[in-house]
Amino acid sequence: MKANLNIGLSRIQALLGVSRAAALCAIFLITLTVLFAAFWFFHSATPDTITITTGPEGSVFQTNAAKYRAILARNGVKLKILPSEGSLENLRRLVDPKFRVDVGFVQGGESDGLKIDKLFSLGSVSYAPILVFYRDVAPVDLLSGFNGKRLAIGPAGSGTQSLALTLLAANGIGPGGSTALLDLDADDAAKALLDSKVDAVFLMGESASLQTIRSLLLTPGIRMFDFTQADGYTRRIVYLNKLELPKGSIDFGKDIPDHALSLIGPTVELIAREGLDPALSDLLLEAAREVHGTAGLLRQRGEFPAPLEHEFRISSEAVRYYKSGKSFLYRSLPFWLASLVNRIIVAVVPIIVLLVPGLRLIPAFYRWRIMLRFYRWYRELLVLEQDMVTHVTPEIQKKLLERLYEIEKAVNRMKVPASFANQFYVLREHISFVRDRLIGSKQA
Repeated sequence: MKANLNIGLSRIQALLGVSRAAALCAIFLITLTVLFAAFWFFHSATPDTITITTGPEGSVFQTNAAKYRAILARNGVKLKILPSEGSLENLRRLVDPKFRVDVGFVQGGESDGLKIDKLFSLGSVSYAPILVFYRDVAPVDLLSGFNGKRLAIGPAGSGTQSLALTLLAANGIGPGGSTALLDLDADDAAKALLDSKVDAVFLMGESASLQTIRSLLLTPGIRMFDFTQADGYTRRIVYLNKLELPKGSIDFGKDIPDHALSLIGPTVELIAREGLDPALSDLLLEAAREVHGTAGLLRQRGEFPAPLEHEFRISSEAVRYYKSGKSFLYRSLPFWLASLVNRIIVAVVPIIVLLVPGLRLIPAFYRWRIMLRFYRWYRELLVLEQDMVTHVTPEIQKKLLERLYEIEKAVNRMKVPASFANQFYVLREHISFVRDRLIGSKQA
């Protein structure tokens, strides 16, 4: 082992033209750089599992997350789906650094009072209309018409309840008044409406399943609220959008709805924590494009996902994806291979950036250190020659010769590599030259 080390040191000394100590420094630098590259190779590996916070079982959020999971699985990435009460709870989980979650569905208007500077948006993926179903003989034209009624506004912690309270407050209806505001989830609220235990329910895709919404739409005697003041709501509450449910779009045969309905709702954004791996960002956006890019009742083909910036900043990786798609490696190679090549590049670049200039600096630094030693004795010779300019008495000459002898003795003790032999012998010749001048001055 020791013999092999000595051979390696000798080869590096010969290659760089440096001393044993400098060769050891070179070995240390190489080892340190390789260790750093190895650490970075494993540290920069794309995670094979991410967690998404969604909504209650059976909700649209949950259904879409299941589609995402199937798409990510094709690329070897596992998506862990975490149920929640809805959008507001998703956002609270993302804000909490102690909660293990990477991304989540969050509808607009939920960020008040929360610190969201460590979150960014991958873009809006859909509209989230709020649907109000009620039982009444005559249509209700204004939300204020529900004053004094029994209203199911969604479970606590859901975006449904948050938006419902905002809309009701704009119509002079709030907690503590004559209106009963009930914290019921989508299924319980729908059942309560069918059983005439509540007068109206507020539902959104984050918490209600498509089956629940469709059953209410098809139930005789139950109406969907038409937001005739939709334009006004979108002007006053800026994160809302005006949407239209076309006539007969639910059931052409039964003409449901029997007229076009105006709806309002925010967009749903795919929110991620800061530091999400760029490759995973691309995969999620690719899944979002596959899931949400088709035409629907309330969206046009290719409308989503879209970099619509509201409360959350759009991530730089998402901006790049929307402009040019996936990066070259991930566009040209299978995901696992592109990830491996990317990691190799990330690991090799530090070697090139740090090691090559570092190895070049070692010989230069070493030569500088050796030359400093030569310059020191040349400086001593110059000072000695300056002392010879004035009249030299025998006593002074003796002292100067003694100084020159000490310089020569010190120079002869110098250990220099063979590559500096020329400078070494030149220095010795210059010492002899100064001695001849000093002796000559005595004879003169």
